[in-house]
Amino acid sequence: MSSDVKFVRPAGLKAGDTVGICAPARKVSGDDLRQAVQVVESWGLRVRLSENLFAGCSMLAGSDEQRAADVQALIDAPDVSAILFARGGYGCARLLQKLDFSGLKKAPKWLAGYSDITVFHLALYRLGVESLHAAMPFKFTDAASVDSLRAALFGQDVSRELAPHELNVKGTATGRLTGGNLSIIYSLQATPCELLSDGAVLFVEDVDEYLYHVDRMMLNLALSGRLGKLKALLVGGMTEMKDSVGGYGKSAYEIISEHARPLNIPVAFGFPAGHQDPNVALCMGREVQLEVSDKRALLRYSEQA
Repeated sequence: MSSDVKFVRPAGLKAGDTVGICAPARKVSGDDLRQAVQVVESWGLRVRLSENLFAGCSMLAGSDEQRAADVQALIDAPDVSAILFARGGYGCARLLQKLDFSGLKKAPKWLAGYSDITVFHLALYRLGVESLHAAMPFKFTDAASVDSLRAALFGQDVSRELAPHELNVKGTATGRLTGGNLSIIYSLQATPCELLSDGAVLFVEDVDEYLYHVDRMMLNLALSGRLGKLKALLVGGMTEMKDSVGGYGKSAYEIISEHARPLNIPVAFGFPAGHQDPNVALCMGREVQLEVSDKRALLRYSEQA
């Protein structure tokens, strides 16, 4: 990333602000979101549901045009302070050529989600706008995850200390936090939204992947030079991993460690984010310090944008 890119940070929410909910990927129903709407309203916020929120087109929440229109309308709405993406799955990348995020540079607002929403996190990182990798309304079932989202939306510090892990690599480094779902990062290589890793702290997580494919994805990031530009690596949940006939012989964490250890950068495993409970909020695009020692790993956020 060019050093002249200046990041902006959306303001913390306050009582009375409006939060929009839209579905840019897989379809949802009213029952799926009822609890989340009640929770968000209990925070003193207003909720606006997008026009096509409950549309359907095969597995997707409406046509590409409907989903893009909903996202764009909430981006452009001056009275909407944050956007919660209802769920992930698949479909966000299909919207990239239909969306204009540029207005968020002048009037930033929080965009929050994870999994397939990694598409938008990578796009906003390129633009220089912070976003939240956090729990989504489709799954507001874990109290720690939901409370972490609330804290991040309201501008509270969500720095986190982790227990030591046997695969950690000690050290301290500072950089801007980027990343998200490893499969999505891999799928966007050689596209206008590919990972910008120069001087970054990379977070990765994944779900339901074959172990050999984890190696394939990490190898891609290594051979493309993306890993070599990192300041540090933060590894979240590798959930419900699958093995092939005969067995790969290594866990997902061991595979990632194999690719990360030669980099001579701090590496911390076990961050509680991803397709798991808890799934705590991460402030993507914010400058962070990752400190890894024998006793702990500590992720601290900068107060400056």
